[in-house]
Amino acid sequence: MEPWRHTATQILEKVRSGELTIEQYAASLLERINQRDDDVKAWAHLNPEAVLKQAKALDNVPKDQRGPLHGLPVGIKDIILTKDMPTEHGSAIYKNDHPGIDAGSVMVLRQAGCLIFGSSSGSAAAVADFQIPIAVGSQTVGSIVRPAAFNGCYGFKPTWSAITREGSKFCSPILDTIGFFSRSVSDFELLADVFTLHDDEKSSFQNIKGSKFAVCKTSKWDMAGEGTIAAIEKAVKLLKAHGAHVEELNLGPAFDQAVDWNLTLTRLEGATSLWPEYYQAKDKLDPALAKGVEERHKVSRRAQLDAYDGLAALRPRFDKIADEYMAVLVPSVFDEAPASLENTGSPIFAATWTW
Repeated sequence: MEPWRHTATQILEKVRSGELTIEQYAASLLERINQRDDDVKAWAHLNPEAVLKQAKALDNVPKDQRGPLHGLPVGIKDIILTKDMPTEHGSAIYKNDHPGIDAGSVMVLRQAGCLIFGSSSGSAAAVADFQIPIAVGSQTVGSIVRPAAFNGCYGFKPTWSAITREGSKFCSPILDTIGFFSRSVSDFELLADVFTLHDDEKSSFQNIKGSKFAVCKTSKWDMAGEGTIAAIEKAVKLLKAHGAHVEELNLGPAFDQAVDWNLTLTRLEGATSLWPEYYQAKDKLDPALAKGVEERHKVSRRAQLDAYDGLAALRPRFDKIADEYMAVLVPSVFDEAPASLENTGSPIFAATWTW
């Protein structure tokens, strides 16, 4: 099997055993990118020479000085600062901008031994296309779970503020969350250990058989397409086939406003976050973003406060409801990915849970 096909967990095992060097693995990924990225276009910045130089240096680190993720290549979303490559935030305003420092999340990964591979503009696509085993992303409304669903890889959005956001470009400080993409759930366990993510109580889960699950279609279910409906039905069927108890969860009208509140905060806080760029270089700002800044006053401060208070009140209510189940299954996208790049698909299903 070609090295680029391995998951993060698999490649770490091969590097530790000496079966594969970090340089060999990095070269394999670069070859994959060379073959595929004209179509995928997943990278905002990639310097193959710098990648291989970094890989060689990591190969020369004595084994007793290596971190838990030593040699693991990671893609970094282009809104997260990296000291040795440009961070352009997808904007002409920051073209060739070299911050010279690492964001907090990148600092942790680098200290753990990761090979910071490049700056990604399509993190989920890069992971799904076997160009990188792990990528760091962020979510304000649905930018982790939605592209993960569209690209057929795993997306992990931890609890808000569980991972430091220092050094990442804010959209909505009350919603923005750092997370990850991978092709294996076990890879997330490695990352969770490095970022010291843990629950207050140890999971009581032992077996699917006899466990209680809920399916929450939300009030937006009438917008679901055939693909999403089929996926939810298949998941329920599989759980029941393995002996699980599955019931439909209706959260009631109190939760129907969650999406509107999320979008209100995204709109207002996003406009505040982009004001410096608008004020400095409006002509270089994406027209849709500039319009959002200009129209921020169309939403009242009263509506903003209602959104803050409303979402804060829902959190403990949902926690109490969810405690009755081993897991709650929810849809992430309306249907398959849009056929063109004119839009990235609706985030509404994800917005229901991003608060």
